[in-house]
Amino acid sequence: MNLARFLPIGALALAATIGAGPVWAQSTPLAAPPAAPVSSPLKVPAAPAAAPAPPPVQIDSHVAAMVNDEVISTYDLRQRMLLLIVTSGVQPTEQNLPDIQREAMRSLVDERLQLQEIRRVETKQKIHIQPTEKELDEELTDLAKSNNMKLDQLMRSLQAAGVQPSTMREQMRVQMAWRRYMSGRFGSTVHIGDDQIKVSLQRFYTAAAKPQYLVSEVFIDSARVGGIDAATAGAQQLIAQLKQGAPFAAVARQFSAAPTAANGGDAGWMVSGDIPPTIEQALEPLKPGEVAGPVATSDGVYILLLRDRRAGASATVVDLKQAAVALPADAPADQVAAANASLETLRHEVKGCADFEAKAAKVHGVSAGDTGETDVKELSPEFRDAVDKLGLDQVSAPIRSKVGVHLVAVCARHAGGLAAPSRESIEDRLRGEQISMLAKRFLRDLRNSATIEAK
Repeated sequence: MNLARFLPIGALALAATIGAGPVWAQSTPLAAPPAAPVSSPLKVPAAPAAAPAPPPVQIDSHVAAMVNDEVISTYDLRQRMLLLIVTSGVQPTEQNLPDIQREAMRSLVDERLQLQEIRRVETKQKIHIQPTEKELDEELTDLAKSNNMKLDQLMRSLQAAGVQPSTMREQMRVQMAWRRYMSGRFGSTVHIGDDQIKVSLQRFYTAAAKPQYLVSEVFIDSARVGGIDAATAGAQQLIAQLKQGAPFAAVARQFSAAPTAANGGDAGWMVSGDIPPTIEQALEPLKPGEVAGPVATSDGVYILLLRDRRAGASATVVDLKQAAVALPADAPADQVAAANASLETLRHEVKGCADFEAKAAKVHGVSAGDTGETDVKELSPEFRDAVDKLGLDQVSAPIRSKVGVHLVAVCARHAGGLAAPSRESIEDRLRGEQISMLAKRFLRDLRNSATIEAK
């Protein structure tokens, strides 16, 4: 479909329609958001006290598009464009209005598809998925609080910019219902196993020793906007708006095609070596608070905000359990071989740290215990080499030292001074990532099977 055909609204005409004063305009330099994850809702700048009254709402009955025989009107589209402009802080210009219009139409189309699917399931299963008016008011009240406003003040700020409260309420209603539906549809199918949590922890420990970047992102999907050139041009316009003071989190939430858009573009800590080379090259010279882009990749274009950076931790601390057969350095070869055989048998019987000492206690001549937390650098070379290769709950092969033959198991590992995430937080993150991926695929399938026509 040709989105450019949707609406006969030129840049000057829309600017005149918006004309409620520069509610979204910012002139302050771009500042770094807090180092904590960006999780606040859309930031809606308060209207100036002396802002003129908005122009009369022009409701027309023109059809902008049809989504499975459901109408998206030119009024719907104009209102969504206004909402997008106000909440993202982007200043409308003749150059960026076509991109704003396309983004507004894409979001409206997706929301129509989501709501149609939700209504189908509600009717078929006789359940209620959409939020009640009370639940919607509570969500909007939280949004207002995040902007240091009351709900009625938030709505007045929107109206001062020409946005009807019903426009934001409908957007919020669909978002809440879709999250609830996706959680119910896929939540029971997503299972996070102990192995996944262990792998995630191991990656955390490995990453702790490398340089890291705390990043927020805006991703322009080239397939979604008509090619890499269009994505690059769109990114350049957004960067210009960011330099003029548009809040990064709000721009990401409205324009980014990445799953992180829901959290204001917060991509968390990125680890050197695990980042695509083009992304790391763009991040490496930045200082906290600086923006890089457009950064082209095979799928689209990124705008990156470096919020913080940290060097890799210099120390790695491990918590070990040890089983040993005491033997002097000059012990006969047959005794060393017997000790090796005994510990090798024990190694294959032990499942991990939980049963390590209990299993070792049943083997004649073997003593076992917990060594406590130790800096890896303080271990003797033969133990350090073994520990470096072990994951959590893994047991080494027999190690010969001057005083005996040993097995060691790694029960915990963390960077010095850096606390590991809890099991619950890892599980929640992994579950959220999987549900987000499944939801994205499901929405793509809805688009592919829908009839979407421009009028």
